[in-house]
Amino acid sequence: MARIIGGIGASHVPTIGLAYDRGRQADPAWAPLFDGYKPVAAWLAAEKPDVLLFFYNDHATTLFFDCYPTFALGVGERFPIADEGAGPRGLPDIRGDVDLQAHVGECLVNEEFDLTFLQNKPIDHGVASPLPLLWPHTPDWPGVVVPIAINVLQYPLPTARRCYRLGQAVRRAIESYPKDLKVVVVGTGGLSHQIHGERTGFNNTDWDLEFLELFKSEPERLAAMRHADYVRLGGAESVEQIMWLAMRGALDPEITELHRAYYLATTTAMTVTLYANEANAIPLAARTVEAA
Repeated sequence: MARIIGGIGASHVPTIGLAYDRGRQADPAWAPLFDGYKPVAAWLAAEKPDVLLFFYNDHATTLFFDCYPTFALGVGERFPIADEGAGPRGLPDIRGDVDLQAHVGECLVNEEFDLTFLQNKPIDHGVASPLPLLWPHTPDWPGVVVPIAINVLQYPLPTARRCYRLGQAVRRAIESYPKDLKVVVVGTGGLSHQIHGERTGFNNTDWDLEFLELFKSEPERLAAMRHADYVRLGGAESVEQIMWLAMRGALDPEITELHRAYYLATTTAMTVTLYANEANAIPLAARTVEAA
């Protein structure tokens, strides 16, 4: 049976991709961000998951405001990476697994999640910004991606609890898949930021850190929050945190945080976190010793 071994939370700021493509990993302004991803990439290299399942949002590259679904599942053997105005990126198309995607889709529909299905459509920085920091890509990606887009742009949005329940349903779908696959779920977006209006540039580090603590131990409190609460505490765009709730729903009730890196250098509080279900909760330091 397929099984979920852990989860990753990652900001999907588009400038991360630009900095990566321009080789700025060692620049003083960017090194803390890129260094924060290295332990997560090392964990993935050691665990060798077959699948990364992403909860992300499309930024009007494939979906548009005249037709923007609440939940959309990508289905395809390959997904091109969207050109968002800076030219094509030097990354291979993202690999997919149609059988697994179709299984997840059928299971979610049978649990009364009304999905849109996107076939072989481009994927933007919602996935493509953090992905090369997590997985190598030469000559190709080491595994496949199941992309699930969540509407966090066009109101009305799904509630935080609905996203949490989506993650729980995704877990049931994965665990009912008959192939022996290792899956890591990734929730992208956030943390605090606002990029328009009177509060442009707003951040709230205290709330970010509180969110990360509640995320581990009291996700039900986060699931009960309204969109207005997220916006008030973290800025208009921090409502993206409901996508983290989808990832949390797919994990065990009790999880172990293996790694956290928080970096606020631009308008967005950029974060990467790593969580393990209990069976995989070996500290990173111990894994390093074992590998040596």
